[in-house]
Amino acid sequence: MPSHRYRDVTQRVELPLRDREWPSRHLTAAPLWVPVDLRDGNQALAEPMDPARKRRFFELMVAMGYTEIEVGYPSASQTDYDFVRLLAESGLAPEHVTIVVFTPARRDLIERTVASIRGIRNPVVIHLYTATAPVWRDLVLGRDRGELLELILAGGRDVLELAGALPNVRFEFSPEVFNLTEPDYALEVCDAVTQLWDASPDRPVILNLPATVEIATPNVYADQIEYMHRHLARREGVILSVHPHNDRGTGVACAELAVLAGAERVEGCLFGNGERTGNVDLVTLALNLHTQGIDPMIDFAQLDEIRRTVEHCNRIEVHPRHPYAGDLVHTAFSGTHQDAIRKGFAEHRARAAAEGRPEREIAWRVPYLPVDPADLGRSYDAVIRVNSQSGKGGAAYLLERELGIELPRRLQIDFARHVQRLADESGDELDAARLWALFGAVYLNGAGQPDGTDAATPRTIELRGYEIGEADGCSRTRIVIERDGATIEHLAEGVGPVEALVETLAAHGIELEVLGLHQTSLGHGEGSDALTLLEFRHPEGVRWTAGRGASVVGASLEAVLVAANAVAAARPTVPA
Repeated sequence: MPSHRYRDVTQRVELPLRDREWPSRHLTAAPLWVPVDLRDGNQALAEPMDPARKRRFFELMVAMGYTEIEVGYPSASQTDYDFVRLLAESGLAPEHVTIVVFTPARRDLIERTVASIRGIRNPVVIHLYTATAPVWRDLVLGRDRGELLELILAGGRDVLELAGALPNVRFEFSPEVFNLTEPDYALEVCDAVTQLWDASPDRPVILNLPATVEIATPNVYADQIEYMHRHLARREGVILSVHPHNDRGTGVACAELAVLAGAERVEGCLFGNGERTGNVDLVTLALNLHTQGIDPMIDFAQLDEIRRTVEHCNRIEVHPRHPYAGDLVHTAFSGTHQDAIRKGFAEHRARAAAEGRPEREIAWRVPYLPVDPADLGRSYDAVIRVNSQSGKGGAAYLLERELGIELPRRLQIDFARHVQRLADESGDELDAARLWALFGAVYLNGAGQPDGTDAATPRTIELRGYEIGEADGCSRTRIVIERDGATIEHLAEGVGPVEALVETLAAHGIELEVLGLHQTSLGHGEGSDALTLLEFRHPEGVRWTAGRGASVVGASLEAVLVAANAVAAARPTVPA
């Protein structure tokens, strides 16, 4: 490897702190969390969020308890500008939530940013940024230290002129690439900005110090933050913020050590989305505090729902090994781990009974599980039942190897209980043929009966035809179904065939919500049948079905029909 081409951090930036104090400190409280998914995370997406996804993400963050949210870059994007105007003209943002908007230090862009927030009654932060590191000064901006400082102060004066009289507005400044900026220059710039903006405890200025490109071990960033914390001129009028990226894979550690070093505020993204390797992960940071007995002040009690929403909005799946949220993080494939976990659960239940207290209230000390899955709205079954060789791991491997079927992780978990029961009852080794027969009984016919049975569901609803077309620039789908001998026809506009079928069913008393469609194939090669795996919610819970067909559309519609028949059988309804 040509490692000689790269320089150690000590050759790139001065590290002046020697008498550091942060190593002897302990985390005792949550910092102020500021999710930047709608701005920094959004600009990193191959397909930026449309207004509907942006609104859904915002509503999720409000529901979770975030009280300060960076909502966009209104001078750079019409979609962002329109979203800020939506917040100004509607009641979407509760009055306690602070709205943050982002702008570079350029007057015309600052003017548009200020225009976007006119009429917002919420507290507002205008976030001004300029890169300050030597390489950026030389190669990107073409300015020396003095010239760049004047550019920053000019932008600061513009912000003050245009928004300083607005009583609900405060200011934030980021010396972009702070971690590669000379410490004395970073301090000079920040002190000049806080003096210009008259930072005080009554109207504090946020100084956000980003590790824009992570370049060193986390202790170096902590030293840089502590240096600023101890030397800022108006420290009592400053909220010290950090914004670590994850280029070296240590963004979480950087943020945690930075808080020890004096930071009070952390910007990041849910599940770590962001440019390159991402922003620091606010979910991991918060739940790390939770596992240390510190209230993160954010509600993660339904973590799977949070993950599904973020996956939908970002159109990026959360990795199965992602801390806390991944599908595999509470499972153990090793038999020795499974044994320890089972014994831990048994001891936990016995201790709760002996103390006469609910299991959710006593101290958690189950081996291999740093957090109680129930705290996050997850079940225990996935922890101790799904990983036997005849269950989740082995079953998924055989179905993929022999039949080409790739099961999503959550369906593997659901299928495992059926495989385990069959293996326990028969005592036999289960080959791919028997696994496929079981899969068909459960999902192609029975929709994964919640009582553990695999009996086929009676078919009272059938698809008799569908047509997909377009008129006046709008897509139209005609659906014809038969229910209990009666033919029902429905025309849906502006949606695809799956949504059209769901809409038809809902209009006639069958309510179900499609959570996800996963496409695979049955067999190998171009002539293989399509297999659609459908995760859906109905009043009795979340279930899975599957549909097989010569086309993806046909397979998908069949999967919806299996779900509809299961819902009809479980909860009979009166046709509309």
